[in-house]
Amino acid sequence: TPYADQITFVTDRPGHDARYAIDPTRLREELGWRPSVTVEEGLRRTVRWYLDNESWWRPLLNRQGVGERLGKA
Repeated sequence: TPYADQITFVTDRPGHDARYAIDPTRLREELGWRPSVTVEEGLRRTVRWYLDNESWWRPLLNRQGVGERLGKA
């Protein structure tokens, strides 16, 4: 199955921020920090890591509370 076919979109949770934004100005000006990869490359590397390391993360799915919705009464 192509990975894109495995994506499931869900209804946004109540109170969830509609937008996330980070202003990196201070990081750049005060610390001289610059990202070493693009967002796209970082996502590609992250997905590749999870695909290549299933034996590390798969057992974590058996932990108590995984998959349950938290923080809503």
